Amino acid sequence: MVETKILIVEDEPAIQELLVFNVTQAGFHALRAEDAESAWQQIDLGLPHLILLDWMLPSGSGIILAKQFRSDERTKDIPIIMLTARGEESDKILGLESGADDYITKPFSPRELMARIRAALRRNNPSISEDILVAGGLELSPVTHRVTAKGRNVELGPTEFRLLHFFMTHAERVYSRSQLIDQVWDAQAYVEERTVDVHIRRLRVALNPVGMNGFIQTVRGNGYRFSLTES
Repeated sequence: MVETKILIVEDEPAIQELLVFNVTQAGFHALRAEDAESAWQQIDLGLPHLILLDWMLPSGSGIILAKQFRSDERTKDIPIIMLTARGEESDKILGLESGADDYITKPFSPRELMARIRAALRRNNPSISEDILVAGGLELSPVTHRVTAKGRNVELGPTEFRLLHFFMTHAERVYSRSQLIDQVWDAQAYVEERTVDVHIRRLRVALNPVGMNGFIQTVRGNGYRFSLTES
């Protein structure tokens, strides 16, 4: 699976570190740049899937850089989310008209930011989640919302389906309850961490008849992971 790369163009070290932390925790690969020059250097090394762009940069406005991204053949289709302390409607319009796909003001909620990132990625590549996933005889179709194992249907509720989809696309990696909430539940919903345990149990119960409940593993003190090997 191709790792999703997020280019973070932010000159304030503390904010850059916060963005890198949240992007990495969400399972993405973070690329760093503090100005326009270093941003283009990162792009020369390989195209990101999305750009988080600060409005105010030491070498010029992020507005100008956004326009440059849109005029360059390599970057014209990459989603851009503008980050800024400017919250006036006129500023938002200017940011969007410069080529940004979305606009979020500081200070921002990490969960809201990640929701906006995922939404922008889905809009840019709607087929990204349509491929049938196969792991250890387990098959999941995002399009038909069907799960089969050994030729048998596995009946899952909507939340268990989303959990399994996330696990299968992020196999072997351990996720805490809070990370799973951020990835699987709606960004606007309030979900207690113990709610995750309830849905994990339901998912295991659904996979038990086909002998695959062991794929969902508890990592004591850390969270859960999807693995085809015994823990």
